[in-house]
Amino acid sequence: MFYYLRGELAMLDTNFCVVDCGGVGYQLTVSLITAESLSSKVGSEVKLFTTLAVREDGVELFGFGSVDEKNAYSMLTSVSGVGPKAAMAILSIMTPDKLALAVASEDIKSISKAQNIGKKTAARIVLELKDKIAQDFVSSPSAQGGISIDAPHAVGGGNLAEASEALMVLGYDKSTVLNALKSIDPTMDTGSIIRLALKKLAK
Repeated sequence: MFYYLRGELAMLDTNFCVVDCGGVGYQLTVSLITAESLSSKVGSEVKLFTTLAVREDGVELFGFGSVDEKNAYSMLTSVSGVGPKAAMAILSIMTPDKLALAVASEDIKSISKAQNIGKKTAARIVLELKDKIAQDFVSSPSAQGGISIDAPHAVGGGNLAEASEALMVLGYDKSTVLNALKSIDPTMDTGSIIRLALKKLAK
């Protein structure tokens, strides 16, 4: 119904904000990460991407600081047993890139750190989303930059090592991953490195 709202940030709390659009104040539930990014913008114009959740007990408008966060929310709520509150709890402790990496590397422990998310739910998220993650990375409009693999002689650790591990978890062999990461900038964040490598691998 609403794709995004642009207006003055009239109010901000830890889990919601109010955006004044032409004299109408829209209350949006936001993640802690998005709330933190808005902390210095009260009284200024902001743009938040939105999703409307309609349930038996009411209607709730969710706000996201980026298209990637909005897409991550949609992906999470597509998992059986994961509702809007659970999705926002996860997005309150990890960015979309970190979530994608956690799913790709089957890091159930990190996902289960979100409030009210148990290990069984985290395992279900990994199981149902793992096959979708690669395609999501490739098609993401924010894809750029790159990384390298976890072979000490070829990379050097850090983001490259994390990206290498995630790519191998997705089924690529070590030599293929090394080749894909060869010319990628190692200073990029892990998510961007994985996206760029997957684009190269998809050709």
